[in-house]
Amino acid sequence: MHSFHELGLKENILQALNDLGFETPTPIQTKAIPVLISGTKDFVGLAQTGTGKTAAFGLPLIQLVDEDKRHPQALIVCPTRELCVQINNDLKSFRKYSESIDSEAVYGGTSISVQIKTLKKGIQIIAATPGRLIDLIERKAIDLNKVKYVVLDEADEMLNMGFRDDIDFILDNTPNRESVWLFSATMPNEVRSIASRFMTSPFEVTIGKKNAANSNIDHQYFVMAAHHRYDALKRLIDFNPEMYGIVFTRTKAGAQDITEKLTKDGYAIEALHGDLSQQQRDRVMKKFRNKTTQLLVATDVAARGIDVDSVTHVINYELPDDPEVYTHRSGRTGRAGKNGLCFSLCHSREISRIHQIENLIKTTIKKMELPDASDVSRKKLFHFMDTLLQSESGSSEVDVYISEIISKFEHISKEEILKKIAILELSSFLEYYADAEDLNVRKTFAPAKNAKPASGKFERRQGGYTRLFINVGTKDGFHKSNFLQFLLNESGLRNASIGKIELKEMNSWVEVENGLAGKMIGKLNGRKYKNRNLRMNEANSVSKPQQRRNFKYN
Repeated sequence: MHSFHELGLKENILQALNDLGFETPTPIQTKAIPVLISGTKDFVGLAQTGTGKTAAFGLPLIQLVDEDKRHPQALIVCPTRELCVQINNDLKSFRKYSESIDSEAVYGGTSISVQIKTLKKGIQIIAATPGRLIDLIERKAIDLNKVKYVVLDEADEMLNMGFRDDIDFILDNTPNRESVWLFSATMPNEVRSIASRFMTSPFEVTIGKKNAANSNIDHQYFVMAAHHRYDALKRLIDFNPEMYGIVFTRTKAGAQDITEKLTKDGYAIEALHGDLSQQQRDRVMKKFRNKTTQLLVATDVAARGIDVDSVTHVINYELPDDPEVYTHRSGRTGRAGKNGLCFSLCHSREISRIHQIENLIKTTIKKMELPDASDVSRKKLFHFMDTLLQSESGSSEVDVYISEIISKFEHISKEEILKKIAILELSSFLEYYADAEDLNVRKTFAPAKNAKPASGKFERRQGGYTRLFINVGTKDGFHKSNFLQFLLNESGLRNASIGKIELKEMNSWVEVENGLAGKMIGKLNGRKYKNRNLRMNEANSVSKPQQRRNFKYN
């Protein structure tokens, strides 16, 4: 394992990294920094967002610029204001002990005259969005003739946003550059063409596979009827009460519509789309970063450059039209070494697009079942109780009333108090889910010719499944979604091989395709789970005395 000391960085930079608590470089930093501090090579770095790319190019820039010369020597071009500001903030931290080096962020949506005044002070490193940088060039307010190093960060996103001509214009206006450093999550043809036109035999580094997904992200999809999409979204949010995430829609009208619905239903949520002014966008992002807002609903363009490391979930309310966009969306979670979840909501006609995305990102997207109403209610109730237990109970204004409070409750049992608290806090929630329907769309089989389907629906073919018994249930922390995943992981079977699941407190039953039941029994029967021996067998082979014994929790 490398350390920053082994990469050839100067002592003042290492001291700044030490203050930041940085000890071990990420893979992209390990491979890029030794190459870039040589200063004369064109470079292509392919790595997902959240892998430390800013330090990979920012640290070499601080080492390479001449602090005695007060003019732009390095230019970083990135797609959005948010990313531009984030890069400059990181640079400030990295140059803590390089006191004569200055950096500045220039972007649209704020006073250009103030930015021009700042640039006149003599800034060595500039981070800029394409539009504002071109404004400055055309006003002759910035001189790029002495720029040696040009960094194109998130190059694929800039091209997706239509900045190809702008990038060409900017590179044409840095005639004396010594090298171009291009960083991108993916390598579409347009990015490759920039490398071909403006770079000479670039040194290329790939972290992971090209266009591959971040390995820290668990990809899952859920199938429901198209008219149940919003209900499915609500159910996933309710089932993951600690979710801090981004919901992606195709259009800004869709983003606004979902935001209005979720706000009306009591969720802490904000929309992020192209109709917002810069001031409104800053307000939304501030609330999201402060976690005052639990969720952002965003379009792809509006979400470009969002740099928040602690996002736990990304939800594709609708699948993107372009499979490559999925990579950018999912890359908003699982950052900085943390784990993340990417959920996709789709109807049965969209399954082929899931497979296209799988082929692109070279990762399996698991088909999961939406949790049923009882699972959601149980999860919400116990999350509330955990929150209650973890709340501070030290000295407070309540202390002066505590004896009176105790006297009011002295004739009521603890169980009754807890029940009243739960009803008071969650009654409307539990009532909403009391009769909620199953939203999952599952495979059905055509009935025999001329057969009349029961209840107007096709029934699953009789005799196609074997019912198995297993001695774990809800008391072991299982609900249908994670129980299904447990069975699939342990048995190696496909999702489509599993039929109906019936969970009880102490034990459960699961239907498995005929011919595969023996495989599942062989994989699970006798295995250890939480220091218990699992017992699995065909349900009709369990004698009545054995059934009674299985109800004992051992």
